[in-house]
Amino acid sequence: MAREPKPVDELTIWDDAKAMIKKGRAEGIETVHERMAMQTPHCKFCELGTTCRNCTMGPCRISAKMPRGVCGADADVVVARNFGRFIAGGAAGHSDHGRDLIEVLEAIVEGEAPDYKITDEAKLIRLAAEVGIETEGRELLAVAEDLMECCFADFGSRKKEVAFLSRVPEVRREKWAKLGMTPRGIDREIAEMMHRTHMGCDNDAPNTLIHAARTALADGWGGSMIGTELSDVIFGTPTPRMSTANLGIIKENKVNLLVHGHNPVVSEMILAAARDPELVARAKELGAEGINVGGLCCTGNELLMRQGIPMAGNHLMTELAILTGAVEAIVVDYQCIMPSLVQISGCYHTKFIDTADKARFTGGIHFDFQPRTAMQQAKEIVSIAVEAYAERDAGRVDIPCEPVEIMTGFSNEAIIEALGGSFTPLVEAIAAGKIRGAVGIVGCNNPKIKQDSLNVGLAKELIKRDILVLATGCVTTAAGKAGLLVPEAIEMAGPGLKEVCGALGIPPVLHYGSCVDNSRILQLCAAIANELNVDISDLPVGASSPEWYSEKAAAIGLYAVASGIYTHLGHPPNILGSETVTNIAVSGLEDLVGATFFIEQDPVKTAEMFDERIKAKRKGLGLPE
Repeated sequence: MAREPKPVDELTIWDDAKAMIKKGRAEGIETVHERMAMQTPHCKFCELGTTCRNCTMGPCRISAKMPRGVCGADADVVVARNFGRFIAGGAAGHSDHGRDLIEVLEAIVEGEAPDYKITDEAKLIRLAAEVGIETEGRELLAVAEDLMECCFADFGSRKKEVAFLSRVPEVRREKWAKLGMTPRGIDREIAEMMHRTHMGCDNDAPNTLIHAARTALADGWGGSMIGTELSDVIFGTPTPRMSTANLGIIKENKVNLLVHGHNPVVSEMILAAARDPELVARAKELGAEGINVGGLCCTGNELLMRQGIPMAGNHLMTELAILTGAVEAIVVDYQCIMPSLVQISGCYHTKFIDTADKARFTGGIHFDFQPRTAMQQAKEIVSIAVEAYAERDAGRVDIPCEPVEIMTGFSNEAIIEALGGSFTPLVEAIAAGKIRGAVGIVGCNNPKIKQDSLNVGLAKELIKRDILVLATGCVTTAAGKAGLLVPEAIEMAGPGLKEVCGALGIPPVLHYGSCVDNSRILQLCAAIANELNVDISDLPVGASSPEWYSEKAAAIGLYAVASGIYTHLGHPPNILGSETVTNIAVSGLEDLVGATFFIEQDPVKTAEMFDERIKAKRKGLGLPE
């Protein structure tokens, strides 16, 4: 039987979230927490990964009493198949995001995107040279066209490796080649994963997992990296700036429009349209003081990094933002968007607007957003939000808090500039032990876990130990609300980290972007390894996704491990039904790629495990522990 929903205090660490959950329950509006209770307990076979639906001889369930499916596949094969397809789904999501950015660059080159431009020309030239494109004396659009073709080619089947592998230390590339793990083409690896997991194909679990790692690497060093780098080229490379976060960024006296999803192609135009004088004037005619654009999840992160727009919340705040009763429109592109937002919007005056054919929502207002008509469509969308202001019921408005300040915009380029032109001062600070190591805390919220308790708890424990934290995705808003994304947060850090960050005027937790921007962390690790002439696996670094839930997060975790980065998960993927697959994940990968996963729900114990790993890696480099 379904369980009763948990008390509000057990669901989240945030007062703004608690207030809105209580409001929703009082108004009879169902959120993710009520649905979680209705879905609990979950199917044990599914949790273990021992169900197979890959053909119609099944579905099959593997157990001690039924050790093989109809085709003869055992638990190891079934679990590996399921995990491989899970990774393929995640890699497809982030990589298709990257493809969308290539298509916008193509439209710019062809003169079919009048509202977009190449903003960071220097970065475009630098990227082109990095992948072997001639730049000297050539027109910018000619170089852009060649870079666009190079990126498109990374999705195909004719290359031996994706272009940005040029950034990877040679020793790591040799390791991948020996293992048959070198990512050749993004779509190729995803398609081959689907083929391998068809009945009658790859029935050796370790072999399937090797290709799962290759598929993840095609995402991290291919699709995601393309998405990040081309977003910088088109919209500008992030630089440090101040902004604000939490539900208090929603303004009672303004038209509030929230952007949600992952792709800045839509949200950048929405922001520009919201500044149109005619639309602002219309908002004022209706009694508002202006138009306020706020962010949710990773589309919010993209605009936060480049434009400084405020963040309303992360994954588990998306429904609650609507419950304030002051949101005129929520505009979405794709990924991590709960279908429930349509129903909750219908309980208020809020307009739910989707913009991508690959992510349509029944009941939403649909726009087929296209580069050639982007600004026109964006103005139409903002106009819908403005007109909705007249429908707002002031008696149902409840904005539960005041916003907190955060600092954002820490791209690799921004870090290099702050350090005087190279990573050398960072390397020297690590060598001296002032920064003992670094951990990227990335990803999601999961309603199985008290919201942001692990994300924030781990970040605080790490910086106490002089371990720098890089935050991406939904961790961003959590760290910001906890006061970790401002320079004053150095008071919570250890003495060495406090000294370095204090001298630079930066927080001990750096906002590194959206979840696709984990590729920035890969690039940073590779750059430091190359400077030290070592492998990435030799560095005192780690990665963590404490409250993950999505296929994309699993792909991120696997490409981090396959790149040589010790990686923590707050709960296991659905692989525990296979001892073979579980053992490979938590120990066997160490021998193959120099890193492994570990699972731990306690933030203090997790920090201690990272601390021990960093001590060992520092000792291996001849550095004081």
